[in-house]
Amino acid sequence: MSEIAALMGRVAAREGTTETGVPGVRLHRRSADIARVPLLYQQGVVIVGQGTKKVHLGETVHVYDPDHYLVLSVPLPAECEAVVAPGEALLSMAVDIDLRVLGDIIERMDDPAGNACLKAGARHQGLAVARADAAFKETVVRLLRALLSPRESRVLGPGLVRELLFRIMCGENAASLHALAVKNTGISRVEKALKHIHCNFYQPCNVEQLAGSVNMSTSAFHRAFKDVTSLSPIQYLKKVRLNKAKSLLAEDGLRASDAARQVGYESVSQFTREFKRYFGASPTSCRR
Repeated sequence: MSEIAALMGRVAAREGTTETGVPGVRLHRRSADIARVPLLYQQGVVIVGQGTKKVHLGETVHVYDPDHYLVLSVPLPAECEAVVAPGEALLSMAVDIDLRVLGDIIERMDDPAGNACLKAGARHQGLAVARADAAFKETVVRLLRALLSPRESRVLGPGLVRELLFRIMCGENAASLHALAVKNTGISRVEKALKHIHCNFYQPCNVEQLAGSVNMSTSAFHRAFKDVTSLSPIQYLKKVRLNKAKSLLAEDGLRASDAARQVGYESVSQFTREFKRYFGASPTSCRR
C-alpha cells in the first residue's frame, strides 16, 4: 500500500464521506466496486489513493488512479464507475477550487506559456485527467498528514491546499483552469452561466437570455457550452434537475410528484419517464 493510500485510510476510517478540518476537503471510502451510474460532479480536484475510477462524458472515457488525478473546472453531470481489488477499499480525496486563490496563484506565476492558452478560439473542456508527478504526490502526503491533526488542519491546511493548486497549475492539462480564472474567456463565461443554472434549475431556461447575460451570441454560447460540458444547455439543465430530484428522493424522502415539481417539471409522468431512462430505476425505488 502506498503512503497516500495508507494516510487516506487513516483519515477516512469509516465507509462513505468524511468531512475534514479543512474547508472544501473531503475523503471517500467505499468497500465495493461502483457500477456505472450518473452523478453530478462538483467543481474541484479528485485524487485517488487506491482503486481506479472512470468518468464517462459524452463519447469519451476518462480514467484516473493513484498515478492520475481528475480536474473539474466546472460542475458536470457525467457517469462514474469504479473498480477495487478484493479485500481493498476505494479511497479518494476531493478538493474544492477557490477561484480567488487560483487567480492569485496564476498572477504570481506570471507564466507566458500559460498565457498562450488564452489565445482567441482556444477550446477548453470542463474535465481533464493529469499525471500525478512526484511533487504533486508529496504535497498530497503533507496535506493528508495535516488532516490527521485538528490543529495542523486549521493552521497548515489552507496553505497546503493552495500549494496543491499550484502543483496542478504546474502540471499538464492546466489550460482550462488558467482560462477559467481569467475574465471574458469562453470557459469563464460558461462557468458564470452554469452558476445561474444551478441557482435557478427549477425555472424555465431561456438560452438566448442566458447567452446574453454572459455577453455572447446564442450560436457562440452554444459552441462554447458544448466544448466545456459536452452537452447542450438544455441537456445540461435536464441532468442537473434529475440529479437534484434524486437527492430529494433519497435524502429527504420526498414523493416523486413533489420532487418533480421542486426541480421544475410540470408533468410528473414526463419526469418519471426521464428519471427512469437516466438512472435505470423508477423515482419510487430511489425514495428513502
